[in-house]
Amino acid sequence: MPTVASEDILSQYKGIFSLNENQLTIENEDAFRETAIDSLLKEAVFGKSKETRGLARFIIKSAALQLGAVTSSIQELYEARGRGEVSGFTVPAINIRGLTFEIARAIFRSAHKINCSANIFEIAKSEIGYTFQRPHEYTTVILAAAIKEKHIGPVFIQGDHFQINASNFAKDQKKEVEGLKNLIEEGISGGFYNIDIDTSTLVDLSRPNTVEQQRPNFEIGADLTAYIRQLEPNGITVSVGGEIGEVGKENSNPEELKAYMDNFNSTLTTINPSFKGISKISVQTGTEHGGKPSADGSVEEPKLDFDTLGELSIISREEYKISGAVQHGASTLPAEMFHRFPELETAEIHLATDFQNMIYDSGDFPQDFKDEIYAHLRTKFAKEKKDGMTDEQFIYKTRKKGFGEFKERFWDLSEEIKDAIGKKLEARMDFLFDKLNVKNTKEHVDKTVKIVKIQPDLKTEIEWS
Repeated sequence: MPTVASEDILSQYKGIFSLNENQLTIENEDAFRETAIDSLLKEAVFGKSKETRGLARFIIKSAALQLGAVTSSIQELYEARGRGEVSGFTVPAINIRGLTFEIARAIFRSAHKINCSANIFEIAKSEIGYTFQRPHEYTTVILAAAIKEKHIGPVFIQGDHFQINASNFAKDQKKEVEGLKNLIEEGISGGFYNIDIDTSTLVDLSRPNTVEQQRPNFEIGADLTAYIRQLEPNGITVSVGGEIGEVGKENSNPEELKAYMDNFNSTLTTINPSFKGISKISVQTGTEHGGKPSADGSVEEPKLDFDTLGELSIISREEYKISGAVQHGASTLPAEMFHRFPELETAEIHLATDFQNMIYDSGDFPQDFKDEIYAHLRTKFAKEKKDGMTDEQFIYKTRKKGFGEFKERFWDLSEEIKDAIGKKLEARMDFLFDKLNVKNTKEHVDKTVKIVKIQPDLKTEIEWS
């Protein structure tokens, strides 16, 4: 039920597409891709009312389905990997904090060059907060990029680190769990058919044995997985990830993995024996999210335990028939390390901060705008500067929040600037996709992943706008 403002939006695109009783008809596909999608996307993100934002999102999601870009679960590919039917590559899962449309387009371009379909677009619970990108919006932007780059096939969008806050959990367990369930519901409604549950924050190493240390992790993790299974759209099995060690903390070991997996599976079976378990397991091997900045702001080289990563991946596949171990906090690793991940059959690798750094540190990024962002961060987030932290370390750790604080200003950078940055990001994607050996993974995805078209609902898009 479009409003007057929404009718004004529709009138702008006469001859390109039409909407009749919530059924979209694309009348000029070339014009839709070349011009309409850009202005529609701006309305979808910054429209002045819920109705206009919701309508624009509904149109983009409807168009994506018609043009062949379908939000999907990677579950079946990961099940095939657990059975040993596919191997030899590591799926890149890329967190996009800002310039989301441009980075997503760069990812699609890189993937198309090498016939890659095994890649994931993701955003973490924390990033949703500080980048001001809720799930329905994030999915819309990714699908708009897919339309722009003529992508046909599944689009894997993932909720990363849907995490329990340990201190909040200690104060009010029910409230913290319900809050995460609300985000899960929003994510699935928005097309997040891949979700990484992170209850590793609840691991208590002071407890007497490994099972008891992991108990709150696997019990709450199983409860949240069961909740996901109850919300799944018809025909879709959401790919759920678990985690046994919080990134940046103690390295994981086989005993922890087995304690988590055995008890997670038995707990979930008790809840409902028909519910599928997790498809992958995140482990800690020595990295830290964003890398560890030195006093001058440069990133220190981590001591990554590849032996542990390889061993845990083998146990995951051979004993539990899941796709393997997942490596977090990896984008700032030295270039010469990336080929090791597919060699060790690492299932998935999460990449984020390096792309953020490339934006801020690009010679194409306006210096005056960067200075303005940094000045704002120094004032607004001054309490986050820890004792002994240099200004360079503080800015390195905090500048991710600039993407939300200056969201529309990033969006309104000139096309020349965004194109230049986009090309550099694409070159980085080319390198990473090569090292992670995802060339020709379209063949594996086409054989395993089931395409299920979930039609968007206009009322729902408006409600979540």
